[in-house]
Amino acid sequence: MIEREQTKKDIKELTKNDKYSILLPTYNEIENLPIIIWLIIKYMDESDLDYEIIVIDDGSPDGTLDMAKQLQNVYGENKIVLRPREKKLGLGTAYMHGIKHATGNFIVIMDADLSHHPKFIPKMIEQQRYLDLDIVSGTRYAQGGGVYGWDFKRKLISRGANFLTQLLLRPGASDLTGSFRLYKKDVLEKLIQSCISKGYVFQMEMIVRARQFKYTIGEVPITFVDRLYGESKLGGSEIFQFAKGLLYLFATT
Repeated sequence: MIEREQTKKDIKELTKNDKYSILLPTYNEIENLPIIIWLIIKYMDESDLDYEIIVIDDGSPDGTLDMAKQLQNVYGENKIVLRPREKKLGLGTAYMHGIKHATGNFIVIMDADLSHHPKFIPKMIEQQRYLDLDIVSGTRYAQGGGVYGWDFKRKLISRGANFLTQLLLRPGASDLTGSFRLYKKDVLEKLIQSCISKGYVFQMEMIVRARQFKYTIGEVPITFVDRLYGESKLGGSEIFQFAKGLLYLFATT
């Protein structure tokens, strides 16, 4: 307990001049948004970190943006920043849109569907600050990490995809398709500008490009939980797109 309190003081000193902009791209997340925002605020406040949550809603027909406005009224405009768009334009452009409005010098990207637990954010920040890393990635595949709520078939596909990626690209990271990461702001801007992939392959290309630019990457084991509400955005065509993207990256890196 005493050691943990000392660690908390050390991190507070290291991060005293830092601010963390947490980007939440959303589409039909009306049930999940209040929970994920409550959890983010709980763990960021407990760690005494300076932060903002930027909600980038892509024209959700289920009322996600209206829910976000209600949450903004509850928590304040300094904590909840709304930057909606008219329609779905892709994950990469959502991040770029969020970065333009981010006032932090660090960016956290994560899913709004409760598959990424905010309790891991302070651990990512702790590792980044102690080692001065450019990127810290949440990994399902390192010791201590895992996946819950997936059937055997989906686990097999995920493991197989990760194995092929490691075999062909040798990226120096154990989880390339995960979307729970902490970046230095300027690093994320450069990576997004250098990537051409979209959808499922986008996160993988980000790590591959990071290796090319010789950015330093750390990993924090996370437990990934399949979404509780709403439908998964991973469709059957994603497997084909992944294979196509993997071959492209293998041929060009």
